[in-house]
Amino acid sequence: MNWKTLEFEQLTAREIYLILRARSAVFVVEQSHVYLDADGHDERALHVFAVEDMSRPMPVVAYARIQPGDLEDPEVVIDKVLTSPVRRGDGTAEMLIERVLAAISERWPGRVMRVTAPVRLKSFYEQFGFRKTEGPFLEHGVPFIGLTRQQRGGPALFNGLRRERAGLVVVNTFELL
Repeated sequence: MNWKTLEFEQLTAREIYLILRARSAVFVVEQSHVYLDADGHDERALHVFAVEDMSRPMPVVAYARIQPGDLEDPEVVIDKVLTSPVRRGDGTAEMLIERVLAAISERWPGRVMRVTAPVRLKSFYEQFGFRKTEGPFLEHGVPFIGLTRQQRGGPALFNGLRRERAGLVVVNTFELL
């Protein structure tokens, strides 16, 4: 996997296309959420993603968008979080969130982070220090909650969940859509 953390202006046309294709495949096709994905927030966001085998039709295997917040709503917002169906359950989702948290710590130190997620992913986000702050509420007919996290220093966030199996590092994981 090749991980990238890029501002919108740094993305190539092909990368933008592949990101929008991955978001559409997961959110619109797989989850049947009919909405305008190109919502006008991509241009001021930071994009964290992993690509694999660029010859494949769907090389983006993990993605998250980070919005910096503003004076009215200063929380850093993490949204559009996805992993490809071929990478679910293998630790890719955890690697994505670790990279997202590192990028936020580097660019917006000390800022509170917010994510909205399906209720079934509550424990996934809690392993990274997020705590439920709102909900549940329905979004696209699915129960969602809002979670926030205060920034803090320290070692890697889920080291205690890693273990070795046949010489490979394995991570306890939850599916992340």
